[in-house]
Amino acid sequence: MKFNIALLAGDGIGPEVINEAVKVSDAIAKKFNHEINWMPALTGACAIDAVGVPYPDETHEICMKADAVLFGAIGHPKYDNDPKATVRPEQGLLLMRKKLGLFANVRPTFTFPSLIDNSPLKKERIEGTDLIFLRELTGGIYFGEKGRKDDGETAYDTCTYTRAEVQRLAKKGFELAMTRTKKLCCVDKANVMETSRLWRETVQAMERDYPEVTVSYEFVDAVAMRLVQWPNSYDVLITENLFGDILTDEASVISGSMGLMPSASVGEHTSLYEPIHGSYPQATGLNIANPLATVLSAAMMFEDAFGLKAEAAAIRAVVNKSLEQGIVTEDLAAKDSKTYKTSEVGDWLVANL
Repeated sequence: MKFNIALLAGDGIGPEVINEAVKVSDAIAKKFNHEINWMPALTGACAIDAVGVPYPDETHEICMKADAVLFGAIGHPKYDNDPKATVRPEQGLLLMRKKLGLFANVRPTFTFPSLIDNSPLKKERIEGTDLIFLRELTGGIYFGEKGRKDDGETAYDTCTYTRAEVQRLAKKGFELAMTRTKKLCCVDKANVMETSRLWRETVQAMERDYPEVTVSYEFVDAVAMRLVQWPNSYDVLITENLFGDILTDEASVISGSMGLMPSASVGEHTSLYEPIHGSYPQATGLNIANPLATVLSAAMMFEDAFGLKAEAAAIRAVVNKSLEQGIVTEDLAAKDSKTYKTSEVGDWLVANL
């Protein structure tokens, strides 16, 4: 098979971790007789520096033509530290989601037996954790009306959802639950927020179409608590944009490192695959960033976008092998043990495929 993959390295450590995912993907393609045509494009701070906007039209055209998008990270301190900046790297990410119709962020959280003690949570609380968040990406407070009034002394952000937006996200949640343990949790704040009441009544109305799925409804603050108490009590969770943004970052530390978790954003057009960590500007160019989340994002791409389960399984197996043998960057290395550079981890993965 031949694939056209848009390659959006982005900022900070993005290019470094993307490079290792490309190496592993090329090795998998060679092993399974596939061909990959990589199509690099600019996004984020590097795009602002080059052309003045964080998601150029040329980048969007490449993404629309691609079979999938492999994405690194965006963000730069010069924008983070300037609250008055009118153009920001993150605007490119929001625009890309909107223009590609990427309304569902798929964020798995799972544990690695060899790293179980790296988690800040007790071993007995997290063993067996294997959950997936589906976060709505193109609605809610991030896209609602916002602004200032009273001469700038009052600010507002409006959270708005339509029933159709809730239905399309919930449909993916029900379908995913049917492939797993048939448990679905709808996360909201229906005791306070009208948008949450819309979420809850919409999902309740959809239950009859999926009679095998057991659905629970929980307030977001309760879920935030239970994620650190009994994360393995959850399987598939669906929620709106802001709640999902916060909860998925909380869930990511269960495994012991944000540098291990992949994600996908799916919807109307080309699906996008990316690590959940940020651009980590302090590590830029030092060759110390953990590439495994990006490599595992490539595994998600092979399985979900292309339907190639054996290829995805091969990538996950070699990543697990690297963790078991301690071929890891400094964030995962045990005390007094050898650490490996970003590129060395990638080279080891390729050699062991």
